Amino acid sequence: MGNSEQKHPLIAIWNTYPGVRRDRKILDKPPIERIIGEMFAIGEFYYYALNLTNSTLSHHHENILKLHGLSAYPENLKEVIELTHPDDIGFVIKAEQVLVNKITEIGLESQLYIKGSYCFRMKTAEGNYELFHHQSIITMEDETGIPIQSINIHTNIHHITKENPYTVLVSGIGPRNDFHQVKLDCFSKPENFSEHLTKREMEILSFIAKGYSGPEIAQALILSEHTIRTHRKNILRKTNSRNSKELVKKAFEKGLI
Repeated sequence: MGNSEQKHPLIAIWNTYPGVRRDRKILDKPPIERIIGEMFAIGEFYYYALNLTNSTLSHHHENILKLHGLSAYPENLKEVIELTHPDDIGFVIKAEQVLVNKITEIGLESQLYIKGSYCFRMKTAEGNYELFHHQSIITMEDETGIPIQSINIHTNIHHITKENPYTVLVSGIGPRNDFHQVKLDCFSKPENFSEHLTKREMEILSFIAKGYSGPEIAQALILSEHTIRTHRKNILRKTNSRNSKELVKKAFEKGLI
């Protein structure tokens, strides 16, 4: 059995999050269906529940075995971090610090409605390092509001792009519409076109990335299909994209999703 006290480089970062407690037991299954509904996966993906108090993992999606060529489900986050490209560890550490700082800034009362995402390379079953898109949402807090569990989802996007934007995206879900894009310039300085997209266009871009059709987006946002078509046309023009496939590729490369 794995050791629940295995150390990994993110522990020091999480300890800066206000009031995180240690050694809390988590027995209930997290609301996987609701959480995945707030995320998107354009490609093969997996998820797992992370106990934030001791870094143990549970409720793994079976794809984690296939994608990484594992013979058993990892029991501690350290085992997942060991699959990360060594050159990307520094970025992951800084990205997690950005998430902690931003959620603290937004307010801990909203932490269940904030999603963090960024990209990094992970070792696959073939022995190669490929680009994965990481998304995380805090899913459980204790009676005092301290976070004790999150759901992480990893999607292999190597078939879409191999370019890491080295950008952390902090966005609101459910009742919140936050959008914070933090580019870590010490790693890369790719061109950014997000300032040319309006808040509504960014919202529609997110739906496009999830694979929603025009009518479905219109229904979700309570807008006419004509309005959605107009927004989509403007988004394609502003991003110099010929179609949705190219748009999604560029959105990943610019850290917009």
